[in-house]
Amino acid sequence: MFARTERVVTVFAQGVNQSTSGTDKVNAILNCHLATGRIGKPGMGPFSVTGQPNAMGGREAGGLANMLAAHLDLENAEHRAAERNFWTAPEIPDRQGLRVVDMFRAVGEGRIKALWIACTTPAVSMPEAGAVADAIAECDATVVSDIAGHTDTAPPSAREKAAGPASPKLPR
Repeated sequence: MFARTERVVTVFAQGVNQSTSGTDKVNAILNCHLATGRIGKPGMGPFSVTGQPNAMGGREAGGLANMLAAHLDLENAEHRAAERNFWTAPEIPDRQGLRVVDMFRAVGEGRIKALWIACTTPAVSMPEAGAVADAIAECDATVVSDIAGHTDTAPPSAREKAAGPASPKLPR
């Protein structure tokens, strides 16, 4: 079927990525697309759907507290210089920031006063999820950006519950 179909998108998730032979499986998927030219064109290519898209973007774009973009080492002066030059940034930190588990502990301790949570549900997916939910609830300022108005991380407020639905349910 792959060989007979011009436009192929291979969608795979953590079951492939994180298995004991995940690297081999992902390489096989990538190699099939590369060998047949089914990559980099509309409707063609491999597509890894991770459980937490923010992590994937963070790893590739430098949004994680413990590494630079493209998996470069934050504590390596040459890597920092390369990033600084690429982004024309005046400075790049030379030490790691808080990782996500430690970040939510810092929120719970009041050392972090504001959160912007985008497209993820840490109140469900994080270790110590109950403590994370408590930390989010007690945080001075929390913004949740998600596809749904109410998630386990952003449940309806007491005011919203009292007001009822804002609009009637539409048929699907």
